Amino acid sequence: MSIIVQNELPAKKILESENIFVIDEHRAETQQIRPLQIAILNLMPLKEDTELDILRVMSNFPIQTQITFLMSESHRATHTTASHLNQFYVTYDDVKNCYFDGLIITGAPVEKMPFEQVDYWDELSEIMRWSRTHVYSTFHLCWGAQAGLYFHHGIQKVLLPKKLSGVYLHHVLHRKKMIMRGMDDYFYAPQSRYTGIDEKAAAANPELYTVAEGAVPEEGVGSTLILAYSSRQVFMMGHTEYDRYDLDKEYKRDLAKGLNPEMPANYYPDNDPSRMPVLTWRSSSNAIYTNWLNIVYQGTPYDLTRMTDIEEDSYTLVNQGDAETS
Repeated sequence: MSIIVQNELPAKKILESENIFVIDEHRAETQQIRPLQIAILNLMPLKEDTELDILRVMSNFPIQTQITFLMSESHRATHTTASHLNQFYVTYDDVKNCYFDGLIITGAPVEKMPFEQVDYWDELSEIMRWSRTHVYSTFHLCWGAQAGLYFHHGIQKVLLPKKLSGVYLHHVLHRKKMIMRGMDDYFYAPQSRYTGIDEKAAAANPELYTVAEGAVPEEGVGSTLILAYSSRQVFMMGHTEYDRYDLDKEYKRDLAKGLNPEMPANYYPDNDPSRMPVLTWRSSSNAIYTNWLNIVYQGTPYDLTRMTDIEEDSYTLVNQGDAETS
């Protein structure tokens, strides 16, 4: 696909070096195409790493996609330069009167805090409320998924006995659903979190539909991918967007801090952190993001100002899909 980004975005050169076609906004203006408008609310501290991770997994979709990066105005970022933020990011106030085909809300390293104690919770709540009427589909990642499930559906998060860190096997429960199209029965995905969700409450909520979960109950992964409102809300508990070395960076960072972290599970060959981690989740990650963008492309109105409230939509995209294949 053609990912449309600002010409000077550092991730652009890296993606181009990986043979991922990226065009800048000036070139896009010369083409008579209505690109998908995708906003990314980046709550991660290392914003440039997250930009690259997400753009990479969105790169297989054939339709032009215009990216708008959002940052929190009520939280001061300390791990990304002010010049980068000023050049490439906008705030909610800048876009609150705009409409988007899709929105991605990233995770954030605030899992152990009650939601209401996060310094940008009020702002995030306003953005999530706005997404119900101004965004066709919102893809929530990791803590962003927990925050979305809590805000929209009242699902509480639960502190895990220990950090869930590693690459885990997941089971596709409903291969007919559009977001699971082309997936195998089982797939690997990275997890890096201290919290899960109230699984019983999620299972009992008629608005929520779990389509993938951890394949080994003893590992405690739980629900991995949950849909709501005809796939207009997607909640992904893991980090399918992670690059090969993201878990490695986290593990060695925590070692350097003296936190005595456990080694990420199923990640290093022979559990040897000096060896290159095995990449086992790229194809499934690409499929999930491409399927989500396809859902957006098929369902979103051409004129975004005609966006309907999320609750006005039926559940057809959740409850129908391709015929089950072997």
